[in-house]
Amino acid sequence: MSSSRHPVALRLERQVGSATKLLATVMALPLVDGIFPALVVAGVLGSATGVVETGILIFGGSATAAVILAEMDGSRRQMVTSVLLIGAVIVPIAAVEAALAPTLQGLLNLPIFERFAGLVILTIAAKTASSEIGEYLPSPGVIIGLGLVASFDPSGFALETSTEYVVNGTAAAAVGVAFALSIAVLSPHLRGRVDIDRFRFGSAVALGVLALPILLGPFDLMQTEAPVALAVLAVTTLFAYDPEAGGQEGVTDDDTPDGGDEPAAADGSADTDATDTGDEPAGDAPSEPPLDAPPEGPSPVVDDDVAVLANGGEGRETDDEGTDPFTDDDSRAPWL
Repeated sequence: MSSSRHPVALRLERQVGSATKLLATVMALPLVDGIFPALVVAGVLGSATGVVETGILIFGGSATAAVILAEMDGSRRQMVTSVLLIGAVIVPIAAVEAALAPTLQGLLNLPIFERFAGLVILTIAAKTASSEIGEYLPSPGVIIGLGLVASFDPSGFALETSTEYVVNGTAAAAVGVAFALSIAVLSPHLRGRVDIDRFRFGSAVALGVLALPILLGPFDLMQTEAPVALAVLAVTTLFAYDPEAGGQEGVTDDDTPDGGDEPAAADGSADTDATDTGDEPAGDAPSEPPLDAPPEGPSPVVDDDVAVLANGGEGRETDDEGTDPFTDDDSRAPWL
């Protein structure tokens, strides 16, 4: 990615290209890989805490935040519209997969399959934390496929559904879409203030905490209703957010493109630096010449008699021949 090296999103970006397609792939990946049905069958969505944790960490999470903050361009309204369109596809599919979960349960040995479900979450956490480690781990789909083979038991097959599963599955997908919407709405404020890599590592830890109760179920360890994974994610968000960093809080107008007209002043006064009256635009005012500097251009025309009187009667120039103009005609002399 151009701004974040999130391993999962980086791998998907090479395949899908555009930011909107990348976001749709990231959010729909749990439905395609079978992660979401596995969690439903494993009973992770049996409580309100599990619904919220699954929605934020599985459908949302650091990959969704990284794509929105680092890759998506356009105004806030455009990003919100893209998230809503993606959610309009994800939520119905999640409801259908949750509705089929009881039928799938009848074909599986749940204690065995639950261990594979927990292993899937740990694998996602490891891939999220490090791309190097993720290269040596199998994909989540392969792990779920192995879990289906290892726990397959057709003796309990029955076509059935459960309203509770449908409601919880739909709610989990809706929570993930709401998480993505909140990131899109706050993106002008969060960009530059959220350390995406730090949030990614914290999300990986939260995923690991989510997987521990499933893996350690036979040993009765970590069996608590407390939202431990959400607490870890909250602490991660606190450490990843830096309010003093430079963000894009000033970019709040969704419809005004960059470089558009600036808003008028708060008091309604017009800009007086450059008006239609021909005044020059505001800038560095030209400095006045010093008092002893000679005047620029030709000197002003001053009446000869006034100039003579101002100089005390001296300084009258004679004609080119050096003769007094009053010599020939004494009647013009002012003192006679």
